Amino acid sequence: MKLIVGNKNYSSWSLRGWLACKQSGLHFDEITVPLYGEEWDKAKSGDDFGPSPGTVPILWDGETVIWDSLAIMDWLADKTHRDRFWPKDETARGMARSMVCEMHSGFTALRGEMPMNIKMRASSITISEETQADIMRILTLWAEARARFGKQGPFLFGTFGAADIVFAPVVTRLQTYGVTLPGFAAAYSEAILEHDWMQQWCRDAQAESWTLDHYDEMAN
Repeated sequence: MKLIVGNKNYSSWSLRGWLACKQSGLHFDEITVPLYGEEWDKAKSGDDFGPSPGTVPILWDGETVIWDSLAIMDWLADKTHRDRFWPKDETARGMARSMVCEMHSGFTALRGEMPMNIKMRASSITISEETQADIMRILTLWAEARARFGKQGPFLFGTFGAADIVFAPVVTRLQTYGVTLPGFAAAYSEAILEHDWMQQWCRDAQAESWTLDHYDEMAN
């Protein structure tokens, strides 16, 4: 398999696709294409992007191409075992699926106002009411998942899975923009950031030389 991702510092969707590949336990090769530069324009017009809409991540599995992080996660769950990604308990699984889909399609204010930027630490930022509402909704979801299903481990449903994969970039955003978290959310965020795979991704992000000035200015 081959996974195409964007800059690790900025590309939240790439992080989700990469974590899904790691969670699958299957071997994959990784290609990083820096966003929005000459290499990006050249790559989008080449064969590696296949029939995708010109976004990352993109997973090639032989001759099969899968784009969109949720599709990639679903594909990999089918190839391996769904229990790698989803809780065994039916009620927990229903909540996890709902949370994943809500994160995948919602929280547009948070995405726009607080883009992922692992290297940066904002000194001060005014958070809009819309983004505050997004953060409160996320914290409510985390609290319910942890209280109901998280007793067997430090992650949302105990063990690391699909819900943690989709919320991992949110954890980095809350850290970048200095959002103060209640104790349970701070402990969960710490568990995500200390995960070996997140440590690897963040090291790679720190080592990148590419910059996107617009996103850096938003985090200053």
